[in-house]
Amino acid sequence: MTRIVVIDNHGQFTHLERRALRDLGVDTELVDNDTDPADIDADGIVLSGGPDMDRIGRSPDYLDLDVPVLGICLGMQILAEELDGRVGSGDYGGYADVDVEILDEDDPLIGSLAPETRVWASHADEVKEVPEGFTHTATSDVCTIEAMSDADRDLYGVQWHPEVAHTAEGEEVFENFIDICER
Repeated sequence: MTRIVVIDNHGQFTHLERRALRDLGVDTELVDNDTDPADIDADGIVLSGGPDMDRIGRSPDYLDLDVPVLGICLGMQILAEELDGRVGSGDYGGYADVDVEILDEDDPLIGSLAPETRVWASHADEVKEVPEGFTHTATSDVCTIEAMSDADRDLYGVQWHPEVAHTAEGEEVFENFIDICER
């Protein structure tokens, strides 16, 4: 059975990420972000959202485990920050419903949502520049970089929260990530 570990970066919806994966039939566990990477046995990792970069624990170390990674909100920002992209303050701020335009319909994580989807997202901080090797895969009127992917390294990030009911096709994002982990 596919095993996906959710790294707890202290986000208010983190438990919903684990539940969404469990409900899709995945063996999943919520793991504290200070866990030694050597103790993580998984086919994929979700870097959860959270309040800020000061509380990400060992999250950067999990990028070296050679398994697919899905970064959600702060998790996407961790990917960008650690891989030489750029993160900064968003112009919009708090949570809102947002219409997101999918820019790459061939993207393995979100391409199936094209041409657009409605999501629940926080934009207090956001990725301002994708790291080298990543493709900018989604945008909105609120945030230029709503999603990014490096399909060669199986590293993916979304600014929005696919685990909440307000996100129209969130379950499909998780299903696509499970497919990536099972390849």
